[in-house]
Amino acid sequence: MTATCPYEIVDVFADRPYTGNPLAVVLDAEDLSTEQMQAMAREFNLSETTFVLPPGSGADYRVRIFTPGAELPFAGHPSVGTAVTLARLGRIPAGEVIQDCGGGLLPITVTGDRATLTGGSPSLGAEVDPSPLLATAGLTSEDLLGPPPRVAGVGLDHVFLAVSDDAVASARLDLAAARTHDVAKVYVFSWDAERRHAHGRLFAPGLGIMEDPATGSAALALGVWLVAAGLLPDDGEAAYSIAQGAEMGRPSRLDCTVTASGGKAERTTVAGQVVPVARGEIVVP
Repeated sequence: MTATCPYEIVDVFADRPYTGNPLAVVLDAEDLSTEQMQAMAREFNLSETTFVLPPGSGADYRVRIFTPGAELPFAGHPSVGTAVTLARLGRIPAGEVIQDCGGGLLPITVTGDRATLTGGSPSLGAEVDPSPLLATAGLTSEDLLGPPPRVAGVGLDHVFLAVSDDAVASARLDLAAARTHDVAKVYVFSWDAERRHAHGRLFAPGLGIMEDPATGSAALALGVWLVAAGLLPDDGEAAYSIAQGAEMGRPSRLDCTVTASGGKAERTTVAGQVVPVARGEIVVP
């Protein structure tokens, strides 16, 4: 008899089906090898697939997260989507839960069809040369707008490139440039200071993702970048929002906060809605 695993497909950071970022959640995955998980992630061919495992000490559940090309220690939309799915299925309680993943133990609050994820420890890198990033996104130096690009992260690093809003809309991944300059990923965005709102796009060819409709880990890290750039208060909590995915026909909304002290980000959160769209069984490779 052929072995199978149950799975659910959900749209994350979405208010209706077929928007947001789709996620495959493979349940009862404790007997799968790393190679089998990677093969399944390639088969789903979504930006990420999660595999739910029994929890370790101090957690409510454990997940492993795969893109079509690699395993990630942590990612935002898979964390939000998996938590809401498990609560909806009655596998974990609603409210405050702890997810165990490669990035450590992370707190998530599940309320109905929505979850709020708290990122890991913020990190901030040095400024980087914008030229390879601009080339990868099909842009030029004339599109630059704002502070220089630099790396920031809260468990998963991203490199942030601030450009005009028109440039965000017109950006196109140049795979040849990405290979030439060895650029694995770049997050291009514009910033509306009055609304505290970003329009973002993520190109990640190094992870097998040509473009991501909604990126929770980047949304969390953007708060770290914004505080360092002086675009959000350097003390106390500030809310900001991100629109992503419209250029792909999958509009997404990510609601975020960053808490800073002494000019440095100390804590970031990202929240969004999760909509179920499909369920089934997948054959174990």
